[in-house]
Amino acid sequence: MSETAQSRAVPALSLAVLLGVWAVAALLTRDPQLLPAPWQLAVPFWGELRSGDLLYHLGMTLWRVACAFVLAMSIGVALGLVMGRSERLDRWLDPWLVVFLNLPALVLIVLCYLWIGLTEVAAILAVSLNKIPNVAIVLREGARALSPDLDAMARVYAMPRGARLRHVVLPQLAPFIAGAARSGVALIWKIVLVVEFLGRSSGVGFQIHMHFQLFDVGMVLVYALSFIAVMLAVEWGLLQPWERRVRRWRAA
Repeated sequence: MSETAQSRAVPALSLAVLLGVWAVAALLTRDPQLLPAPWQLAVPFWGELRSGDLLYHLGMTLWRVACAFVLAMSIGVALGLVMGRSERLDRWLDPWLVVFLNLPALVLIVLCYLWIGLTEVAAILAVSLNKIPNVAIVLREGARALSPDLDAMARVYAMPRGARLRHVVLPQLAPFIAGAARSGVALIWKIVLVVEFLGRSSGVGFQIHMHFQLFDVGMVLVYALSFIAVMLAVEWGLLQPWERRVRRWRAA
C-alpha cells in the first residue's frame, strides 16, 4: 500500500473503530432514548435533510464560523506579527493577551450579548474575541523565529516593504498561520455552538438547545454529528493539505 493510500485508510479505519465502540455501547445500553445506535439515526437524519431544516441550520452555523474565523485570523495575525517584531509593544500588550486567554468563553459571550444585544454582531464578536489571543500568541512566536539573515538580505537588495512581506516574511510565517488556522477552526466552531445555544434562533447550537429541552438524544446527535462531518471534511480536504503545502519548503 502506498504512503498516500495508507494516510487515507488510517483515519477511515480509526473512525470505523469509533463507530464500532458506539454501536457496542448502544447495544449494551439497550435504550435508544439514552443512546441510539448509529443506524437508528438514519431515519431522523433523512427527515431533517428532506425538510431542509438540517441544511439551513448547518448553513447558518458555517456562516458564523467563517465570519468569526476571518475576523479572528486577520486581527490575530497582524497583532502577533507586530508583537513579535516590537519588544516594547509586546511588553504592553502581553498582559492583555494573558487576561483574554484566561477569561472564560462563557463570560465573553454573555457580556457581548448584554452590551450589544442578541444580534449577529454580538455573536460573531464574542467568538472572535475568544480566538484572537490564541492566534496572536502563535504568530508572535513565528515572528520571533524569523531568520535575521533573510531579513538582512532583503535590506541589502533594497526590497520594497510589500515585496519583503510577500517573499520573505509570509513564507516563514506560513506554517505558523496554518497551525493557528487549524486550531482556530476547531475552537471557533465549538464556541459558535455555545453562542447559538445561548442567544440565537438558528444554527446547530440552537437546534441542540431545542432538542435538549425535549430530551431528544437522537436529534441532538443528528445535528452534532452532521456538523462534525462537515468540519472533518474542511479539516481533511482544505486545512491539512494547505498545511502540508506551506511546510514543504522547510523540507526542501
